[in-house]
Amino acid sequence: MSVLPAEVHTELVQLLDALQSAENSVRSTAEEHLANNWVATKPDMLLMGLVEQIHGSNDTTTRSFAAVIFRRISSKTRKAPNGDSVELFLSLPQEQAYVIRQKLIEALGAETTNSVRNKIGDAVAEIARQYSEGKEQWPEILGVLFTLSISQEVGQREIAYRIFSTTPGIIEKQHEDTVLSAFTKGFKDEDVSVRLSAMEAFASFFRSISKKAQQKYYALIPEVLNILPPIKESQESEELTRALVSLIDLAEIAPKMFKELFRNLVAFSISVIQDKDLSDQARQNALELMATFSDYAPAMCKKDPTYTSDMITQCLSLMTDIGADDDDAAEWNASDDMDPDESDLNHVAGEQCMDRLANKLGGQTILAPTFSWLPRMMSSDAWRDRHAALMAISAISEGCRDLMEGELTQVLELVVPALRDPHSRVRWAGCNALGQMSTDFAGTMQSKYHSVVVPAIIPVLNSPEPRVQAHAAAALVNFCEEAEKEILEPYLDDLLTHLFQLLQSEKRYVQEQALSTIATIADSAEAAFAKYYSTLMPLLFSVLQQENTRELRLLRAKAMECATLIALAVGKEKLGEDAKTLVELLGTIQQNITDADDPQAQYLMHCWGRMCRVLALDFLPCLPTVMPPLLELASAKADIQLLEDDEQVESVQQEDGWELVPLKGKVIGIKTSTLDDKHMAIELLVVYAQVLEGHFAPYVAEVMEKIALPGLAFFFHDPVRVVSAKCVPQLLNSYKKQFGIPSYEVSQLWGITIEKLLEVLSAEPAVDTLAEMYQCFYESVEVMGKGCLTPLHMDTFIDSAHSALEDYKDRVVKREDERADVNKDEGEEESEETLFAIEDDQTLLSDMNKAYHCIFKNHGVAFLPAWQRLHATYDAFLKSSDATQRQWGLCIMDDVLEFCGEQSWNYSQAIIEPLATGCRDPAPANRQAAAYGIGVAAHKGGPQWSHFFRPAVDLLFQATQMPNARGDDDVYATENACAAIAKILHYNASAVPNTQQVIVQWIDTLPIINDEEAAPYAYAYLAQLIDQQNPAVMSQGAKVFMFIVQALEAETLTGNTASRVIAATKMLLSNVGLNPAHLLSQMPPETQQIVRQYFS
Repeated sequence: MSVLPAEVHTELVQLLDALQSAENSVRSTAEEHLANNWVATKPDMLLMGLVEQIHGSNDTTTRSFAAVIFRRISSKTRKAPNGDSVELFLSLPQEQAYVIRQKLIEALGAETTNSVRNKIGDAVAEIARQYSEGKEQWPEILGVLFTLSISQEVGQREIAYRIFSTTPGIIEKQHEDTVLSAFTKGFKDEDVSVRLSAMEAFASFFRSISKKAQQKYYALIPEVLNILPPIKESQESEELTRALVSLIDLAEIAPKMFKELFRNLVAFSISVIQDKDLSDQARQNALELMATFSDYAPAMCKKDPTYTSDMITQCLSLMTDIGADDDDAAEWNASDDMDPDESDLNHVAGEQCMDRLANKLGGQTILAPTFSWLPRMMSSDAWRDRHAALMAISAISEGCRDLMEGELTQVLELVVPALRDPHSRVRWAGCNALGQMSTDFAGTMQSKYHSVVVPAIIPVLNSPEPRVQAHAAAALVNFCEEAEKEILEPYLDDLLTHLFQLLQSEKRYVQEQALSTIATIADSAEAAFAKYYSTLMPLLFSVLQQENTRELRLLRAKAMECATLIALAVGKEKLGEDAKTLVELLGTIQQNITDADDPQAQYLMHCWGRMCRVLALDFLPCLPTVMPPLLELASAKADIQLLEDDEQVESVQQEDGWELVPLKGKVIGIKTSTLDDKHMAIELLVVYAQVLEGHFAPYVAEVMEKIALPGLAFFFHDPVRVVSAKCVPQLLNSYKKQFGIPSYEVSQLWGITIEKLLEVLSAEPAVDTLAEMYQCFYESVEVMGKGCLTPLHMDTFIDSAHSALEDYKDRVVKREDERADVNKDEGEEESEETLFAIEDDQTLLSDMNKAYHCIFKNHGVAFLPAWQRLHATYDAFLKSSDATQRQWGLCIMDDVLEFCGEQSWNYSQAIIEPLATGCRDPAPANRQAAAYGIGVAAHKGGPQWSHFFRPAVDLLFQATQMPNARGDDDVYATENACAAIAKILHYNASAVPNTQQVIVQWIDTLPIINDEEAAPYAYAYLAQLIDQQNPAVMSQGAKVFMFIVQALEAETLTGNTASRVIAATKMLLSNVGLNPAHLLSQMPPETQQIVRQYFS
């Protein structure tokens, strides 16, 4: 029975018809009428009318469309009487909401057309979501859905599970027996569509509950897996694809629950991948399922007897599924599309899976079974086998880097001959492999194998096929960007002769790639490129002076890039008058850019940045041209759209440069291409401020106020926040250079800056970005210097730090709980996600420590009252079983000792024991921090600390005698202990009994050849001993001389300290009658040459 009068329904039906009109004007007018006359003024009547249309209309289109509009309107946001924003349905009076819900449920039960029922189900799910997320009750919904799930009608059973799938929160807190029963029935339903909907609902529900709660449902997995074989037997690819998507979701959440049946699941999935009668999508989904297990449970995959070999075999097989109906590659060679969308093709799926297997399972597991195939495939008569083998090498080299690096000779023996293969696609794949290996084995490939790689690629630049030429040139980019100029120099003539020839190619993409490669070579070769300057630069100017046609835009952009990279390589002097010409050309191009999609615009920004680095202050006249468009880009607001229905989502998905974010039943579209440009523009502002320093001051206030500070809280795009954090200290430094400190201008700028910095330290949600904010803070304080923070600033800073530390502790506890819940198998590694989270936390706390250090350095004891509030946390860190936490605790105590002078003694009870224990810590970084702290106490702590130094000297000597004390990991701890003993002997010798014996022993802890901060203290004390003609040095002059030479050679001994030590050493050699020439003869020629500069 209708609640609303007939005339309301008449008007509503007319409105629904108009909203579906094919005419834009009619539809726009109807949308306006809907918003102004219904949604804004009588939303309760609108929803009631829509639900009565859903339930009562005889027209299926009207019922369906009314359900769509109902869902859209009910989720709109409106202001509640208390001023809060609330979703529209939840804002309705309870009585009306109840009636509308009942009518909606009745409509769902009564609907007989599947497509309409699904739309009504979406509307029900939307209301259920609002109640669930709003922590409000819809008591009837569960009973209705459970009743529908056992209905005689297939469509009703299916819609029940569809709604569960969309809003799993409504069943999360129900009695588990009821939930288990509902899912079990669904998994065994006689209709496959119901079984699949039940699978999807289960995956969605499973993701919504806690790890602990998930374990109660592990028993359902056999029922879930039993759904798959009958579908495969019936060759229903679409249904199999759906089922596999749900399994992939479950494998991501809790791969371990498949453990008992994993062997069977591997066998089933491999059989699907092999079955060429199934669709490619179904086969690829089976591959994706298996790859998901390698991502989330690598140990389980490694333990399975056939998983690795089966997966590699299937990947390689899929990778041969390429170039159908194009055996001679005529079609491929003729195509100018260098980046076709092949993401749904089998060979791409195989390559991507190989990459994941290598990265997750590692070389120990992957290499042997892969290379059992590759030599055979490389010698096959079928070009597709050879192509697949080469692409496999490209795919696995990153993940197998450690093991493959030792076998590169043999790998190159497989790859290099492919560059002479008769088939063009095999030569292309050979170039691809060499390019990828040049990146993955960067350094080794260039230093050890340049004589194999470069001469092999150069002839391929002469290939008859332009696509192969371009890919050979692209492989050279990978090789050259990691090569030292000394390695490239012998090849420059040959390389550039061939690349210049490619600039004459008829194919524009070949010319573009040749320019990119030449630019990379110039960047790596630096000054050595000057020889080719006069040949190439006129060519580039010629391209840049051509008419600006659409077809030439990218070529001109590449020419700009190449010209400015060459300018950077050869320098301002070599450029001469060409610098002016190049700047004028860039300015002309900028004035003629009118289209938003012109690629020259983005390239141009980077080109100006390079020219600034080349010209330095001579770039200043360009700023009026460069800055306006740059400031416009950097000031861009986020382009955000609320996408209210599937059509809008689909439309945006077809456009490049958008990111879709689900939010409360809707989808938010964020135009990331705009934000990427904003990020790039702020990056360039950082360059200008860095290079021009005080001369950039005219732009600083505007950039700080309108771009950098707002950018710190630009929550739509993490990279914008990060680059804004890089920008702030540079802008402060620019003002400081221009106006000095103290000055009114700097003071005003700092006033607004510090308030925003302290605000974002509390507001930043992402752990990795919060670390960047702390870095921005301490770099800014470092620029501003002594006394720049008030007590209130320091208190506010500690509020943020305390909150960040509490959040960190919560994350640590949560990780520990998850470890306990998961019951990790023996040999099971932490997930990659967990390892990244731990690394982010370590970076954050490290940057927080640097912030404390910077405040202590610039404010000394004034920071103690605020810092005192964190003392308990860091005291607990000092006692932690986690070595990194102990390090953080030791470093902050070192700061108290270094910057608080005699007041540090007030914390002696908290400091002495950790310093003593730290000297014996198994972690070298902690021994280093403890040794440094003892040295600082001796240097700056005051007389109260003197009684501590007697036992401390013994501990420091023990630290220098640890196993492998001079190894790469331990040497800094050893050298800091050496320097700390020197500080004690210099500043507190009276605290040490048997001083002479300690001095003799101390000399044997030298040399210091790594730590540039520790060396001056140790060697200054050594010079003091020589000046005093102490017997410990006079009796072993040769040894002392060698220790000094080692420090000079390592350049840890420099400046005034070096001069003083050298003078003392000359006196030592003279006094003890040592001939330095004789001592030098025992050293390598390079060392002799360095030392003679000092002792000539």
